[in-house]
Amino acid sequence: MPAEVKKEIQLEIAHVLFIDIVGYSKLSVNEQHAAVEELNQIVRATEQFQKAEAGSRLLKIPTGDGMALVFYTSPEAPARFEKLCQEKEK
Repeated sequence: MPAEVKKEIQLEIAHVLFIDIVGYSKLSVNEQHAAVEELNQIVRATEQFQKAEAGSRLLKIPTGDGMALVFYTSPEAPARFEKLCQEKEK
């Protein structure tokens, strides 16, 4: 591999949080849509999401009944984010 190509490759460690809506398949279609919308609103309202989006450091992966969020900071970031979302849900 040429030296100039090697310089362009940057490796990063990512930490992933998978979020799933419990009981999603038992909901009506309208309730499913509302549940996904509520989850999106909760996640988008967090400071971490807004900072990541503003810094073009956001990887959003919808999974139908949830989502996967990728964090590039610390291994604790997904757990802190999940706790924050749970608090916002209450």
